[in-house]
Amino acid sequence: MAAVIRRLHAASAQAPRLTKLALHQPKSVEVEFVDGSTFHLSAEFLRVYSPAADSKIRSVGGEKVIFGRRHVGIMSAESVGNYGIRILFDDLHKTGIFTWDYLHHLGSNKFSLMRSYIRTLRKHGLSRDPQRRK
Repeated sequence: MAAVIRRLHAASAQAPRLTKLALHQPKSVEVEFVDGSTFHLSAEFLRVYSPAADSKIRSVGGEKVIFGRRHVGIMSAESVGNYGIRILFDDLHKTGIFTWDYLHHLGSNKFSLMRSYIRTLRKHGLSRDPQRRK
């Protein structure tokens, strides 16, 4: 996940400006950018890829893995300056700031990031569901 954030900073000058953000509680956030790209990002996806340092990550076989977040919900969101939002999830995680650039990156790469996440869970015998191992 740190590599994702590093790549994001390298590409941040290219990310288009945000034109719309809609919170669809408790399940998703919709973002739209000036280039016309629109992304629907699920609560689970945003929770797993939270940029916070304390994302309740478990180290499994040397890899950092967040699991059991399939049914996590979004309780609220608040703007942070003019560059991002802080999302409060119903597992009480709220320390990550999602910048507009990071949301664009997540939306642009949503399917490959989600596939990678599911592959990592399977590799370690973990589940997207809370309290359940595969």
